[in-house]
Amino acid sequence: MIERDSLIEAAAAVLSVLLMVSTMMYIGTTHSGSGGQLSADGGQMLVAAIVGFVIVLTGVGVVLAYTLNDPEDGLEDADTQGSA
Repeated sequence: MIERDSLIEAAAAVLSVLLMVSTMMYIGTTHSGSGGQLSADGGQMLVAAIVGFVIVLTGVGVVLAYTLNDPEDGLEDADTQGSA
């Protein structure tokens, strides 16, 4: 059986990717020219969507790291923090 933490991480990743793909599809359909080429405004929006995706995934990673960290894992011991 899949562990709860792994399931939460996988669901967050899948939802984030689906959000990114749907955003890219929306930009592509609303800002494409007659020949199917992306307009200049659409290109700028696509770059902004990619930057936003990176920022969102960074935030998701930080939130998951703090919420899924168990104190009994020993990740916060004084020895692992570099203090001697």
